[in-house]
Amino acid sequence: MPRFKLTLEYDGSGFSGWQRQDNGPSIQQAIEDAFFALAADRVSVNGAGRTDAGVHAIGQVAHVDLAKAWDGWRLREAINAHLIDHKIAVVEIEPVSGEFDARHSALSRHYVYRLVNRRPPPTFDRGRVWHMKRALDAGAMHESAQVLIGHHDFSTFRDSQCQAKSPLRTLDRFEVMRDGDEIRFYVGARSFLHRQVRSMVGSLVEVGCGKWRTADLFAALRSADRSRCGPVAPACGLYLQRVEYPKG
Repeated sequence: MPRFKLTLEYDGSGFSGWQRQDNGPSIQQAIEDAFFALAADRVSVNGAGRTDAGVHAIGQVAHVDLAKAWDGWRLREAINAHLIDHKIAVVEIEPVSGEFDARHSALSRHYVYRLVNRRPPPTFDRGRVWHMKRALDAGAMHESAQVLIGHHDFSTFRDSQCQAKSPLRTLDRFEVMRDGDEIRFYVGARSFLHRQVRSMVGSLVEVGCGKWRTADLFAALRSADRSRCGPVAPACGLYLQRVEYPKG
């Protein structure tokens, strides 16, 4: 069966997350239903990351096996036509070998978290950013974020419902940058624990508003104790930015 790689973007608002489930509409379900409407064939669309309810994507990647070969351009146009009622778009479709797996072949995943830091509420980006009125020190947050880079036990920043076998992860990148009223948190690793990024961002905001120092963040990390985590940042500001794979 021909295998295709899909690059996707979506607005996660109103969805229960990526994974198909019984408690609400999911991104995966909407795409699988689009393939069924196109070819009357039930397929499984396998994503590189299971984004939570309300989390968005700029560069989610998935793979799907189809019963017949398609021209990538025509397949993309056809699927997008069936997704017209959803805030989901297939940006690119390309044929890949049967060895490609969107999840297991990934070398790294990169997220960006968007926070608007000003008194007035956002208008165009409402529901797509975290709005915070209190002034935040982006430089202090960036400096503190560096203690999280490397191989650590991230139990402090791991959701209690996380199903990962180990809390050990290696964080490769964590940058905090301000651009006018917007502060962006860029995070990269091979894999993440459930709600790890949102938990780390929420704890860094404690640094940004002066409640915590770098030493407090490091102590929370070293404690491997979920109760030491700061407030978890809301889902609306988080985006799966891109997934990287081996060249060729």
